[in-house]
Formats: sequence, C-alpha cells, structure tokens
Amino acid sequence: MNGTGNLIAGDMAWSGKVIETRNPSDLSDTVGVYAEGTHETAADAVAAARHAFAKWGLSGPQKRFDMLDTAGNRLLAERDAIALLLAREEGKTLAEAAGEVTRAAMVFKFFAGEALRPGGELLPSVRDGLTVEITREPVGVVGLITPWNFPIAIPAWKIAAALAFGNTIVIKPSEVAPGCAHELARILGEAGVPAGVINLVVGSGPVVGKALVDSADVDAISFTGSVRVGRQIGADCGVSGKRVQLEMGGKNPLVVIDDADLNVAVEVAVNGSFFQTGQRCTASSRLIVTEGIFGRFIEAVKARMDTLRIGHALHHETQIGPVVSERQLEQNQRYLSIARSEGGEIHGGQMLERATKGYFMAPALITGTTSNMRVNREEIFGPVASVIRVKDYDEALAVANDTEFGLSSGICTTSLKYAQHFRRHVQSGLVMVNTPTAGLDYHVPFGGRKGSSYGPREQGAYAREFYSVVKTAYVSA
Repeated sequence: MNGTGNLIAGDMAWSGKVIETRNPSDLSDTVGVYAEGTHETAADAVAAARHAFAKWGLSGPQKRFDMLDTAGNRLLAERDAIALLLAREEGKTLAEAAGEVTRAAMVFKFFAGEALRPGGELLPSVRDGLTVEITREPVGVVGLITPWNFPIAIPAWKIAAALAFGNTIVIKPSEVAPGCAHELARILGEAGVPAGVINLVVGSGPVVGKALVDSADVDAISFTGSVRVGRQIGADCGVSGKRVQLEMGGKNPLVVIDDADLNVAVEVAVNGSFFQTGQRCTASSRLIVTEGIFGRFIEAVKARMDTLRIGHALHHETQIGPVVSERQLEQNQRYLSIARSEGGEIHGGQMLERATKGYFMAPALITGTTSNMRVNREEIFGPVASVIRVKDYDEALAVANDTEFGLSSGICTTSLKYAQHFRRHVQSGLVMVNTPTAGLDYHVPFGGRKGSSYGPREQGAYAREFYSVVKTAYVSA
C-alpha cells in the first residue's frame, strides 16, 4: 500500500483506514498517509513489546549506549530533511524545526550516557554477615502517548529514557503529526535496536490510547497532553495499579515589575508568548505587570508584535508559522470572542491571508483582564497572551500563583531580592528570570506542580525514577 503502516515487531502493519496529514501552511500539500490503528493493532504492538522485553530487558549497558548514541548521530546527520518534514506537518518555522531535531538528537546522546550509569548502592546490613545491594531494573512494557506540538522532541525524550533503562515501548504519537515519530522509529531500527523493542501505532486517543492504558500487559504509561485526558488516564491507571507519568499543560505567568529592563521584558514576553505560534505548554499566557511600567510595557509589546512576520513555515523570513489545524484555529478565535464578552480589549488576533491557503493568525494581546476571567483560567494553546495589571510585586506573586496549574513561570526584574524571592515562592516546577518561560535544556528535569504534572519528572537523570524500579537484595557472607 501507499503510505506508512504502523510498526509492529519490525514490520509495517495495515488496517482498513488511513489518516492523511496536510501542511498547515499550504492545505494543498499532502504531507503523509498513515495507517490508522485499531484496538487490535494496539494489542498486537503490546504483545510484540512484551515478547521483545524478555531479551532487551537483560541487554547490557554498552549495547544500549551504542544504539542510542548512533541514533543521536543519525538524527544530526539527517537534521535538515527531518526539520523540513516537521515544518510541513506541524507548522513550525524551519529554524524552530531544526532546533527541535537537534534537541532530540542531544536527548538520545544524553540518555546513551545514562544507560552506563543507572545508579545503585552497596550497603552494610545492620545484621552481621549480610550486605545489601540496591539496584535498578527496567519497568517492562511502557506505553507512550505524545502530542503534536513537539512531534520529535517529546517522543525522543520518552523513547530515549525508556530504552536506556531496558524497557520496550509502544508509542502512540498524535495523529495530527505522526511523521517525526515514524522517523525516530526508522532511525532506531537502523541504529540496531531489535524488532519489537519499539512499536508505533497511529490512531485516536479514545481507541489506541485507551487500549494502551487498559492493557494488562502494559506496565507503565507516560502521557503528555490535555488536562482532561491526563486526569482520566491517571484515574484509570490508579484503578489498575499501573505506573503513570502525566504532563498536562499550564497557564504560565510572566511577572514584569517596575524595575525591569524594558527592552529585555518585551523580548522575553513576545518570545515566550508568541513564538512557535504559542503552541507550547510552557508559553507565557499571562503577563502580570505592575503599575509603574505597565503603560510603557504594553505599548512596546504592541509595537514589537506589529513587526513580527507571520507566514509560510518554509519561508526563511517567517518568524511565526501557522496554527497547527483548523480545530486549533477555531479554538483560538473562540477564546478571543470569550475575552471580548468578558470586557477584554484585543490587539491583533485576526486571521490572515497569505499566498497559500493555511491556518494563519496574528498574535493576540488581550488587555483589561482580571485573574478570574476564563482567558486567565483555561489553557488556550495558541499565540494569545492576556495582561493583568497589578499594584506591586506582592500582588503580582499572588496573581501568578492564582491558578490550578504550575508548570513554568517567569519574572523580569533587575532586583536580586525580587528574583530570589520569586524563585522560592512561585508555585511552579520551572522558574525563569529575565528569560522566556518556554525553553529548557535537554539534560535537566522537566515537569510542574499542581494540575500541570503528576508523577516523576521527565528528562535528565531524574527520568530514571519513572523508567526503572528499585530492587533491594541481601547477600550472606
């Protein structure tokens, strides 16, 4: 058949239906055709992963290092081609797409090293003649459910960590942008990862995702996506006793106080709020600004917004690409209508026409908002930022924490006092000072607090807490 099948035990598997992806910059451009998985497809993939685990789970660290490091090198060698696919399928600019592919490559190379250092302890027992050995072992079969907004980076940091510690996987990438996950699977196969260690099924969450969550042969689920779906997965895994890790978004505050460097604050706000079309769970969606700098800051942000070049993701002059889909564009516009009905004033936000038909939208800044308005409570996931005016730093901190989310936060200030206080007292897993709330290195832990995250952190050395289990053994002399 034409197109790409699901990957099960090293072979392409087809079902009766297909999913077609189109370029959000040019709807006449068909990017890919992929087999749509079913419950049965997912079950076959889980069975393949379970079979492969018997051997892969006992594989040595050098073998895993070599394969993961090779995969990282191959990603770097093919960066431009994969970035082009990513830009066509998801709508990131070429520069953003190339940066994401590079990050995915470095994630694989980092976790290649982690395969060599799983950690452990050798302790004396409190009882004579005994020693205690504490080691880590793989969890087993891990189901990975990933979103469309980082279609190669998020699959990479889940896949690399899972394989580094000896697990086998079934990944369900978003059906909106599955091409990059398929490229990862291909590259891993070429790097020597055995058939069945990585399996991939494209399909809807209610069908394929639910099949993974419900399967008794899946030992753990790592999910990145919406709050509603994440909470349901968490509840289902709690009933079955399945290990679970959830990343569920944010409503991230950027605090700008009177002593901030205006130029720095404007660039931090515009980058964090609007770049990558605002489709980042770490985007600055709430700009909380104190009275003394408020007027100058708002006018400067509006002026900077008007210079941004929104257009086709493959054009090198483009700074912000299209929204990923018609559904997402409609959601963005619906929230702008809600903001107007609640008394907000909007700068920008209009849909745009370009030479090709696509989902183009000008970034939107909503002023005149209060903390209790829907646009400040609910995640929009687009190039939309709302502004809340506050009296002083103390009120700014209180408003920043007035949310059910707690993923990322930021502050713009030239005061070490305020910077240190904010870092300690803001309720978020990530904190940025004078730098955008969106953006994280590949070797550090990622995750939030409150409704944003559940379970151990992703990325960095902390990933071992989810992808391995601890065993305590006693040895008698």
